[in-house]
Parts: sequence; structure tokens; C-alpha cells
Amino acid sequence: MTEQQQVAGSPGPADGDKTMATIIYGLYVIGFFTGITALIGLVLAYVQRRDAPEWLRSHYTYQIYTFWLGLAAMVIGMLLSVVIIGFVVLVAWFVWAVIRIVIGFSELHKGRPIPNPTALLTGL
Repeated sequence: MTEQQQVAGSPGPADGDKTMATIIYGLYVIGFFTGITALIGLVLAYVQRRDAPEWLRSHYTYQIYTFWLGLAAMVIGMLLSVVIIGFVVLVAWFVWAVIRIVIGFSELHKGRPIPNPTALLTGL
């Protein structure tokens, strides 16, 4: 095997970075059941974003916005639950969050950045 083939087959630093972003997406999924893991994922995204390459930084920003926008929607949905419409808001929040996580995870494993990580409906 030539040196060039070994380098091409070796995982680079971007691959190692993808692992943490993958873990954060996973923590968000588990957060639907536990809550606290999503908060842990948020903290990790803030910490990792600082030193990440630009394409990966877009994923961390996307994860951060997903958390904060999702938390706002969840709180609004819970407050409005007393007038029934809140349940619709909570279902919409859940679907929106799942779609964002799936899109983010898919783009991450394709090695692509999130085009507009701060948009409400990125990828839809």
C-alpha cells in the first residue's frame, strides 16, 4: 500500500469531529425521553463550536438553535395546553425537532455543512 493510499483511507480530524456532533444529535433524540440529555448536548455544542472547522461549526450552531427554538416552542405549547391549542403546538414542535435532527445527522454524515443553521425551517 502506498503512502497516499494510507492517508486517503485514514480517518482525518474532520472524522473525529463528526463523532462529537453525532453524539450531540443522539443526546437530543434521547432528550425527548429524559430532557436532561438535550441540555448536556447543548453545553457540548457550545464548547465544541469554538474550535471546530467552519463546516462543522454550522452543525453546532444548528444544534444550538434547535435546542433554543425547540425549548421556546415547548414552553409555549405547555402554556397553551390549558386551551387545547397547546397540544397542537407540542405535536408540531416534536415533528419539527425530529426533522431538524434527521436533516442535521444526514448532512453531517455526508460531510456537508448546514447551509443556513439559524433558519427556522432549514432543509424543509
